[in-house]
Amino acid sequence: MESLAINRLGFFKLPITLNQRDSAFRPVRQVGFGSCWRRRIGNRCLRVVKAVEDGNGGNKDGAVEDEKEDKEEVEEVGLFLGMERDESGSIIGFNLSPHYGRTEVIDSDEDAVTDVQEKQEEIEEDVSETKVTYNVVFVTAEAAPYSKTGGLGDVCGSLPIALAARGHRVMVISPRYLNGTDSDKSFASALDLNQRIKIFCFGGAQEVSFFHEYRDGVDWVFIDHPSYHRPGNPYGDNLGAFGDNQFRFTLLCHAACEAPLVLPLGGYTYGEKCLFLVNDWHAGLVPVLLASKYRPFGVYREARSILVIHNLAHQGVEPAASYKNLGLPQEWYGALEWVFPTWARTHALDTGEAVNVLKGAVVTADRILTVSEAYSWEVTTIEGGYGLHDLLRSRKSVLNGITNGIDVAEWDPSSDEHIASHYSADDLSGKVQCKISLQKELGLPVRPEVPLIGFIGRLDYQKGIDLIRLATPELLQDDVQFVMLGSGDPQYEDWMRMAESNYRDKFRGWVGFNVPISHRITSGYLKSPILCCDILLMPSRFEPCGLNQLYAMRYGTVPVVHATGGLRDTVENFNPYAGEGSGEGTGWLFSPLTTESMLGALRTAMQTYREHKESWEGLMRRGMKRDFTWESAAKQYEQVFEWAFIDPPYC
Repeated sequence: MESLAINRLGFFKLPITLNQRDSAFRPVRQVGFGSCWRRRIGNRCLRVVKAVEDGNGGNKDGAVEDEKEDKEEVEEVGLFLGMERDESGSIIGFNLSPHYGRTEVIDSDEDAVTDVQEKQEEIEEDVSETKVTYNVVFVTAEAAPYSKTGGLGDVCGSLPIALAARGHRVMVISPRYLNGTDSDKSFASALDLNQRIKIFCFGGAQEVSFFHEYRDGVDWVFIDHPSYHRPGNPYGDNLGAFGDNQFRFTLLCHAACEAPLVLPLGGYTYGEKCLFLVNDWHAGLVPVLLASKYRPFGVYREARSILVIHNLAHQGVEPAASYKNLGLPQEWYGALEWVFPTWARTHALDTGEAVNVLKGAVVTADRILTVSEAYSWEVTTIEGGYGLHDLLRSRKSVLNGITNGIDVAEWDPSSDEHIASHYSADDLSGKVQCKISLQKELGLPVRPEVPLIGFIGRLDYQKGIDLIRLATPELLQDDVQFVMLGSGDPQYEDWMRMAESNYRDKFRGWVGFNVPISHRITSGYLKSPILCCDILLMPSRFEPCGLNQLYAMRYGTVPVVHATGGLRDTVENFNPYAGEGSGEGTGWLFSPLTTESMLGALRTAMQTYREHKESWEGLMRRGMKRDFTWESAAKQYEQVFEWAFIDPPYC
C-alpha cells in the first residue's frame, strides 16, 4: 500500500467529504496525490511525504547512503496516512499506520500555503475535464442546410454541432428529401451505408436505407425511402399538406430507433445507452416506441428521451382507425387516444375519436423541453396548450424551457457577404451603406433619413399579418418605409402586391423566401450624421421562441414585438431612465395584441429614434452584444441531460 506520512500531528477536520464521485484531490502522478491539499490548519501544516520501500518493507537500494542525511526525518515519522483503493483504483478510505523507512518529501512546509482562489480554479478545471458525455440522437423532420422551412431546421442544424464541440457524440436523423431542385445538392456528400432494414407498419414491411455524412463533428444520417422523393417542402406543396405525412414520419421514427443499434458509424454503433432528442410531432413516436416496443424486451433500458416542443399547434392528429398502421402494440392505444370536444366535430355522427402523436410523446417522454422559458408556461394554459394544457400541467415537474440560439458565424454583420458594408457594435458606420443599398435594390426612394420597418416571416394568422394589414393605411401616413418578406396564405400574398401598387414610395412586398434579401432587410439600418434606424416588427399571436428578433438584435436592428413566448424572453423593454440615465433594454414589447397597441409601440420607437439619438445607439449596441449563441444554449441542454438520467426511464 502506498503511504503518506504526517510529520506533525494535530486535531483537524477535513474541509470536504471524500467519496468516489467528488473529491478535492486531483492525482497527477501514479504514486501519491501529486497536488494534494496545501492548506494551513491553524498554525499547523499537513506535510505529505512518500515512503520509499523495497518489496520486503525495508529501504530501497541507496537508502543506506542517505540514512544519515534522513535520520532526523525518519525519527520524526510516526504514523502514515495510508490510502485504501477499490478494484478500479479509486480511493475509498484512509487509515493511519506506523511505518519506519526513509521518506521523500513531496510537499514541504514552504509549499503548504497556496492561494485559495488558485486552488478553486484547479478544482473547477478538473471538473470540466471530467464532465459526463452522452450519445445524443436528434430525430427531426428537417435540419439545415439539408432541409429547412423555419426555426426547427435552424435548431437541428446548429445545436448538434454545439453539443459535439463540447465532447458529446451526436447523430442527427432526418429524411433524405429529393424534390428535383437545386436543394438536392445538399445531400450530395451523404454516402449510402448499404444498410437496409425492414419496418413493419401500415400493413406491410417497408424497406428503408441509410445515407451518412460526417460534418462538423456530427453524424448526419438520412433515411431514404421513395415517399421522401417528391416536389415540394418536407410537409406539402402548393396544394397543401401531403396526405401520407403520417406514413412518412412513422417511417422516420421506426428507423431512428433502429439506427443507433445497426449503424457502425466511425467503426462502432451508438448502442443502447442513448439520449433521444425528439423534435415536434414528426418524431413523437420515438418515446412511445421505446416504452412499448423495446424496453419490455430488454432493449434501450438505459436510454432516455427528451421531447422538444417547437410549436404545440401542430400535433399530428389523424383518424383513430390509423392507429393500427403505426406498428405499436394494441394495448398502447390509450397513450395516443384523442377525443375532440363536441363543438369541434364535423357532424352529429362524428364521435371525435382520433390519435394524437404529440400527445403520445408528452405521455411517454422522460423529460419535456420548449424552446423558451415563457413558452414552457404558456403551453400549460388554456390559451397556449391547444388541448394538451392539462396533460402538460400534470408533467410540470419535468417541463423546462431553453431559449434557442443563433449561428453567429452565419449571422455576423462584420463578415456577412450578403450586405453592402460590414460593421460591428464598436463601429456602426457601415450601416448607412446597407440602408442605401437596400433602398436601391427594392426600388424605394433613397432617403437614408427615413426609418425603414421590416417584417420577415410566414404570412399566416399566427404571425399577426391581419394586424399589419389593418394597421398599414394608418402607419404609412407617417414618413416611413415598410418592407415585408414572406410567403404563405394566398390572400396575404395578394394583399402585399396590392399594397405595393398603392404605396409605391413607402411599401415593398417580397413574396417568397430569399436568404440574401432577408439578411439585407435585417441589416438595413442606418447610422449617419442624422441618426436613423430600422425596426423589425413581430406581432405574433404566439411565438415559441422566434429567431428573427435574435437576428435583428445581432445586426443592431431594434425589435418591436408582441409580449409572448420567446419574444418576451429575449427582447428587453426599453427604459430610458435606468442606468443613471444611460438607459437599458433592446427594444419594445407591446400588449395586448391589438392594432392600437402595436401602432403605439411603433410610434414610440420612431419618436425615440428621431429625438434621442444617443438612446438609439445604446439600444443598437446592447442588442448586438447579447449572448444568444448555441454554446450558451448547449450548456443548458447538458443540465437537462443530467436530470433525464437521474430518474428511471418511462415504462
